[in-house]
Amino acid sequence: MTRTISTLLFFSIYFGTSIAQNNVNGIIKKETIGLDRNIATKPPMGWNSFDAYDCRINEQEFKSTVDFMQSKLLKYGWEYAVIDYVWFNDEPGKYSSSIPGSRRYGHPNIRLNPDGTPLDTLVMDEYGRLLPSEIRFPSAKNRTGFKEIAEYVHSKGMKFGIHIMRGIPREAYYNNLPIKGTNYTAKDIAEPWDTCGWQNNLFGVDASKPGAQEYYNSIFELYAEWGVDFIKADDMMYPPYHKAEIEMISKALANCGRPMILSLSCGEAPLSQAHHVSQYSHMWRISADFWDNWKSLEHNFDLMNAWSPFIKNGHWPDADMLPIGRLSLNNRPHGPERMSKFTIPEHYTLMTLWSIARSPLMLGADLLKDTEDIMPFITNADVLNVNQNSSDNRQVFKNENYAIWIASDLKTGKKYAALFNLSDKERKVTFDLELESLRGRYKVKDLWTGMDKGWVERKLEAVLPTHGAAFFELSTQ
Repeated sequence: MTRTISTLLFFSIYFGTSIAQNNVNGIIKKETIGLDRNIATKPPMGWNSFDAYDCRINEQEFKSTVDFMQSKLLKYGWEYAVIDYVWFNDEPGKYSSSIPGSRRYGHPNIRLNPDGTPLDTLVMDEYGRLLPSEIRFPSAKNRTGFKEIAEYVHSKGMKFGIHIMRGIPREAYYNNLPIKGTNYTAKDIAEPWDTCGWQNNLFGVDASKPGAQEYYNSIFELYAEWGVDFIKADDMMYPPYHKAEIEMISKALANCGRPMILSLSCGEAPLSQAHHVSQYSHMWRISADFWDNWKSLEHNFDLMNAWSPFIKNGHWPDADMLPIGRLSLNNRPHGPERMSKFTIPEHYTLMTLWSIARSPLMLGADLLKDTEDIMPFITNADVLNVNQNSSDNRQVFKNENYAIWIASDLKTGKKYAALFNLSDKERKVTFDLELESLRGRYKVKDLWTGMDKGWVERKLEAVLPTHGAAFFELSTQ
């Protein structure tokens, strides 16, 4: 028996699992300690409700969006549909104007009594686990959660995701609700002094306390029952970096019995934690909330360059959602309702950079109207192929006027080159191929137009408009 256990321990350590002996009948129980990377071998692609709906999407709007994705986008790889934050609040933002620190358009805080107890209640079960609002999501009746919505998404051949906040509900703390399957309560594990800077609904969880891991286990057990495929966990990295809670969430997800992608938000993720964050998540935000302005887009060149050594299967630096199309419906917290302020050349730059840097691709626009103009940017199979299947993605050169990125196709030997004009005037951008020891003649294809551009030798050039980009495939035959 000793030799058997030792052998199991050896193989478990080698293959990334740990073995614990159950006291009942000597049963050996295997516990995963690492995330399943096989579910994220390529950068995830999908849609998230935040940029259009902020925290206020309802079931009808979400299902209609899923229908659009299934009919128009799924064949191109856009498979995840994600409900963003505060789905457990019947009327998020209703009282925000009366709450100090809340933003003008409706921050999803709750009102508090002077002693910190919540005046507004959230939807949760007897174990302090948040549940969807039945007012906004009628199919969640009888505490069935998102199970029916997940089944709807799956019936379309797609995958379902939700946003969660780090921590345990403030309301569970003050009501001292039990932690499922334990003798501990919310007051045993909560840190009342640790609250999110932009949402007061939850308290942090103290990883050193008994019951803390069990709480996170219990909520991921619930998400597995619902059929969730994707978790966007928020308030994880915005200073401070919540290392212990990241580890608890990662462990709970890995052992919940259902494969789920773990996406950590919000950024900028600290580069000093690169090895940790890539170990405990599938994707992580390297950018702060990214919106439709050139300054933020230009900053992402430096962020993606810094994080490019950490791009690999199952580990994806995330430059944030794609703010194109109709945004901020009904004047959400991020400005008035509008079509994206990015110019057409900036649209090309955005999609080219996100693709050659292999960032996850998450749309955020309202897909139920005004989609015609954005479709060419999100249905180009050649461009999306670089995002999904290329290797050795990195910046070659950058100065204040232009940048050059390169990637490879290991199967065919093809190279991909992206040229960017960062200046405020039209400019010819030249890629000296000798910088990458690309000698000889190369056949050039423009990935955005699909047109053959003939053969080049020694240099690759493009005349680009202000903030514009060109994207090429180079082959020797």
